[in-house]
Amino acid sequence: MRTRVEMASEKEASRGLEWQVTVPGGSSVRLETDSVHTEAGWRMHRLASALRSKVFDFASKVRKIAADDPRKVVHCMKVGLALALVSVFYYTRPLYDGVGGAAMWAVMTVVVVFEFTVGGSLYKGLNRATATLSAGSVAFGIHWLAIKSGRTADHIILGASVFLLSSAATFSKFIPTIKARFDYGVTIFILTFNLVAVSSYRVEKLLALAQWRFCTITIGFCICLTVSVVICPVWAGEELHRLVMRNMEKLADSLEESVAEYLEEEGGVDCNQKLAHKSQGYKCVLNSKSSEDSLANLARWEPSHGCFSFQHPWRRYLEVGAAMRQCAYCIESLDSCINSENQQPPDSVKKHLAKVYAKVTTESSKVLKELASSFRSMRKPSSIDLLVEDMKNTADELQNALGSLPQEATSLIVETLPLITAASLLIEVSVRVEGVVHAVKEITALPCFKPTDGEELKAQNKALSTVA
Repeated sequence: MRTRVEMASEKEASRGLEWQVTVPGGSSVRLETDSVHTEAGWRMHRLASALRSKVFDFASKVRKIAADDPRKVVHCMKVGLALALVSVFYYTRPLYDGVGGAAMWAVMTVVVVFEFTVGGSLYKGLNRATATLSAGSVAFGIHWLAIKSGRTADHIILGASVFLLSSAATFSKFIPTIKARFDYGVTIFILTFNLVAVSSYRVEKLLALAQWRFCTITIGFCICLTVSVVICPVWAGEELHRLVMRNMEKLADSLEESVAEYLEEEGGVDCNQKLAHKSQGYKCVLNSKSSEDSLANLARWEPSHGCFSFQHPWRRYLEVGAAMRQCAYCIESLDSCINSENQQPPDSVKKHLAKVYAKVTTESSKVLKELASSFRSMRKPSSIDLLVEDMKNTADELQNALGSLPQEATSLIVETLPLITAASLLIEVSVRVEGVVHAVKEITALPCFKPTDGEELKAQNKALSTVA
């Protein structure tokens, strides 16, 4: 009988067999499969599966982006429409004969000028047109001066002017005001001036060519601006308003969640689901300064629109954003202090402060949510003064609770210090929330914000009593 080892070896050898043929004499011929091709096939299958999975993931991300903000899809269609309109200058023979090869500058203008917001398109378009006109004028003036100076000195004057003006324009981009408002225009000025100054030394009829280029740039800008304003316009001022409103909501949520773990342990609040998806909205507020500055810079270029007309209070929105960041800095410190695991304060001290912690956090969050609701409905905050008063009272309660800590806290000062620090930070948060309220009131006092129903009724009764 065969041993188990022999049977195992035969079974192992048979794995590579596809079939076996027995010939006369008792001998047999074994044909083996091509294992290399089989392995290569499995690799290709895995590669195709991985590629298909990545394509599906990418498609789902694209679908999510389009679903979250359909205006982005509309913006893409608007860009395509603007390019289709400007391409008529190539497809229509009379129009092409009118502008010649300079029609390409209209296409380039649409590509580089069209932005998501109307303010962005205006900012780039006006900067491009102004920089092109001014740079062309300066270049032609220097070219005329070079011609009058004689054949020997003309190339010296042109070279020196290119060096000096390019250096001065580049240096101006380091000035904060010019950097914020005219950075794109300065870049176009440098480009246009050098193109015209260098070309004027060789090209004949340069003035006519420059005129056609300026005209086609203007045509491209007008098409771009018309499509941007007429079809589903996106205003930078409104985007700034929404950004500040969302930051208020995120700040209120992060303020509540900053003490969620503490309340869960000692206050009996069920926060498991919130902690599982704990957001840190204050980080969004801290990182939003560049977005706020950019939108405010674009809002100043926009024409009259919405309830603010020509007087959009973009400066006051920046003040609100700065006040919220001051509050966010304090919430960040509070979150780090409460969730620190280095020191565990005594249970008696935690129970002593838990309820007051919850009240201060809730009242401060209510104030921020009321301000966000006011921005959402474009109405004056009706009960903000009462909410601020309640927030101050709870902060005073927390201050008094700190002054009446149990005897155990004084003996274990090192263990209790983080909790006392967190309480002090929470009191400071309430003070900084009050600063946000003052900044918001500067905006809600404008006529665009309608009074609440109760205030409207009081105003009507007062008017009727005055008439009577």
